[in-house]
Amino acid sequence: MSGMADLRPMRAFALSDKGRVRAENEDNFLSKPHMGLFAVADGMGGHAAGATASAVVVDSLSRVAPQGAAAELRRQCEAALQGAHRDIQRQAALRGVGTMGSTVVMLLTFDRYYACLWAGDSRAYLLRGGDIVQITIDHTEAEQLLADGVLTPEEARNWPRRNVITRAVGAGETLALDFVNGELFEGDMFVLCSDGLTGHLSAAEIAGRASGRAPEEACRALIDLALARGGTDNVTVLVAAYRQQEEEPTRLRPGREESRETTRPR
Repeated sequence: MSGMADLRPMRAFALSDKGRVRAENEDNFLSKPHMGLFAVADGMGGHAAGATASAVVVDSLSRVAPQGAAAELRRQCEAALQGAHRDIQRQAALRGVGTMGSTVVMLLTFDRYYACLWAGDSRAYLLRGGDIVQITIDHTEAEQLLADGVLTPEEARNWPRRNVITRAVGAGETLALDFVNGELFEGDMFVLCSDGLTGHLSAAEIAGRASGRAPEEACRALIDLALARGGTDNVTVLVAAYRQQEEEPTRLRPGREESRETTRPR
């Protein structure tokens, strides 16, 4: 199990564990609280290809330098992920690997605002005032069929191909990233995670284990429960909490101030 903490503008901690079943950990994470930059990546491909893919994603994002306004930081992150997409494709061709890619979910915080970019089924949750909201939407076959009205929520949960993802960095000719943003409020906590966590814990259970805890304690509690329930996949959790401010604004329920869009390479 590996971890990292940094107590600068955002209080954050991250942990990753290979789980009880997998021989190798193909997850990676990035935590830069001083930049307001956080990410979780879950690689796929086998034979170390997945670990390489997620490492490429994290390495590309780690080179982003905070310059200019929030829009510029977002542009840099999108460019870094598009570069990672091309790099993974080149490495897959050199290795002769048919499937090589990585999910990504990233959180950006700038002043009193946040934004998420993602591709795949790694998730971001926002805990606010006792409520938890999943602010990302899984890019999976089941989620798409649910959105199209083909499946009911119960059918989607039991769909045989519910874990088949429809987007990933390095997979497909182009990379489309979804985007959501909103305002930060005192006490906000974000949980970024790979599906090794959500395969074992519901949103309510994530809230129950994370709420009221420091980021490090929340990470350990979440991973411990996933491992106790079998740890059937690599599991990575990153928790970032918005630090106390001198003046506390009015709380809003998660999601009310958000806007969403999808970005594609230009």
